[in-house]
Amino acid sequence: MNKIALYPGTFDPITNGHYDIIERAKNLFDEVIVAVAVSVDKKPRFTLEERINMVEVAIKDLENVRVVGFDNLTVDLAHEHNASVLIRGLRAVSDFEYELQLGYLNNSLDDTIETVYLMPKLQHAFISSSIVRNLLKFNGKTKHLLPKEVQQIIGSMNSCTLP
Repeated sequence: MNKIALYPGTFDPITNGHYDIIERAKNLFDEVIVAVAVSVDKKPRFTLEERINMVEVAIKDLENVRVVGFDNLTVDLAHEHNASVLIRGLRAVSDFEYELQLGYLNNSLDDTIETVYLMPKLQHAFISSSIVRNLLKFNGKTKHLLPKEVQQIIGSMNSCTLP
C-alpha cells in the first residue's frame, strides 16, 4: 500500500523553503500531493490558477509529486486522495504553536490522519511567502528566495525582469 502525503498551503508564491520541504517529503513517502488552497481569507496576491501553475512548474522534475487545488477541509481532501499523512513546514519557534494547534484540530476531525512536521534547510528557514510578496511589492530582489522557474513566471507577469 502506497503511503500518500498531502502538503497543503496557500503557496502565494511557492518559495525555495516550500520546495525544500517537498523534496524532503518525496524521499519519505511514495507520493506527495501539493495542495494549493483557495484561501480567500488570506487575500492571495496570485490567483489559484497562477499559484497552481507556479507549483507545477517548480516541481516538474520531481517524481511522484503532483499538484491539486482545493477549497474544502484539509482532512476531506486527504480522504479524496487516500492520503494518510499531512505535511507541515516549521521554520521557527513562532510557527510551532499555530502548526501544533492545526495538527491537533485535524487529528480531532480524523484521528487516522497523521501530521508530520518538516523543517527546511537552515538557508531557507527565514523564507516565507509573505516576505516574498512584500519584496515583490517594492521590486526587491527575490531570485535567491524562489525557484528559478517561478522567478521567471513572476517576472513575466510584471512585464519586467525582477532583480
